[in-house]
Amino acid sequence: MQYSIVKHSQIKSSPDLRMDSEYWHPEFIQNALLFSSQHKISDFVDPNIQNIKSSPINRTFEYLEISGISLNGCEYQLTRVEPGSEPDRAHHILQRGDVTVSTVRPNRNAVAFIQEDGIVGSSGLAVLRTNKVEPAYLFAFCKTDYFVKCLMRANKASMYPAVSKKDVLETPLLVPSDHFRSDIALLVKKALYENQKANASFNSAQSLLLAELGLTDWQPKYQLTFIKNYSDIKQSNRIDAEYHQPKYDEIVNAVQACSGGWDTLGNLVNLKAKNYQPKGEQEYKYIELANVRGNGEVIDCMTEKGQNLPTRARRIVSKGDVIVSSIEGSLDSVALIDKEYDQALCSTGFHVLDSLALNSETLLVFLKSMVGQLQLKKGCSGTILTAINKDELTRIVLPKIKEETQIKIQQKALEAFNLKKQSKHLLECAKRAVEIAIEQDEQAAIQWLDRAALI
Repeated sequence: MQYSIVKHSQIKSSPDLRMDSEYWHPEFIQNALLFSSQHKISDFVDPNIQNIKSSPINRTFEYLEISGISLNGCEYQLTRVEPGSEPDRAHHILQRGDVTVSTVRPNRNAVAFIQEDGIVGSSGLAVLRTNKVEPAYLFAFCKTDYFVKCLMRANKASMYPAVSKKDVLETPLLVPSDHFRSDIALLVKKALYENQKANASFNSAQSLLLAELGLTDWQPKYQLTFIKNYSDIKQSNRIDAEYHQPKYDEIVNAVQACSGGWDTLGNLVNLKAKNYQPKGEQEYKYIELANVRGNGEVIDCMTEKGQNLPTRARRIVSKGDVIVSSIEGSLDSVALIDKEYDQALCSTGFHVLDSLALNSETLLVFLKSMVGQLQLKKGCSGTILTAINKDELTRIVLPKIKEETQIKIQQKALEAFNLKKQSKHLLECAKRAVEIAIEQDEQAAIQWLDRAALI
């Protein structure tokens, strides 16, 4: 049993006269006592952030939603939005160097370090724009356990945990020496650089694949009118115009022209569609759509006992499997299962593929390329929630790529995965150094950095 003894005077002086026991939890009280500071985040950030409501932008833009932010890395995913189709929550106009903090579910610590101008951010993000401290240092500070606990304590909601932007701004900020802040900022920038190199390596893998298929400069074209034979419609059992767009034929023809030959996915891949019943008391890692990111990595998974997992946690995966989302809106959620997630469970919203003819990395790159994505999109059907079913998935055509090209693609993909891991490691070190400065002092943090030989 845990309890706190709190004076009436402390309750009276607390923000908004907090009397709830959660606010006075011993863990939160101890966290608040880690360091004393006259500085708050609000002292170092610009309160005037433009938004698309008061300053409309009549152009296509990249949109950042909370769910697009990596919880453990420095990457984020954007959605392209056309003029007139802006989501209701599209709000802040962001700049390079902004730090965005999710005000929803603060325990998840969805914090992003913006690397481009002109992105539009969700209204559920608090935007921290500063030129008074290094933005990269502020980002690292906002990734610390101290910051997370401050926001968890500030949470006032009962059904849906959330804090206000004022709560974020009123959080005490540790402002160490210029030298220490510069060291932390340098570590964050190294993490960003490794992440950029990872993306470049994965793009290189995709370029090798497209070159092998003669599609390096190919771009799909949507045709308003075209002619199809009745026999084609009867054979496919589909009469919707989208399914018969000529761009899909161009993709299939390119794959079928591969010098090594081709076959359907159903013949080249073992589709693992059998459901698995988790054991009640056994713990499992669980992969859902939100855990698949960027270049095919699985991140931020929950670990839970089988009896507490959702009913859709019914597919068991093994090292080397490739999982691909069946839902049209998230077809790019394709990932390679590594040893960390061997024997994990994934949602039934995924198809689980055990590659037989291509190495796993080449299959991953193929399915994430426009060649794979267009075929997945073509196979989707349904009215309310469109998805690609097992039968349509098995009809996708795969190239039989020669072994030497597969090895090159595999090497580039593995290089990307390793660079991503290094990026996350550097960011974790930056965060930990700031935590040591908070928990002990700046000198202890500097000594820890020196021992780690990271700077």
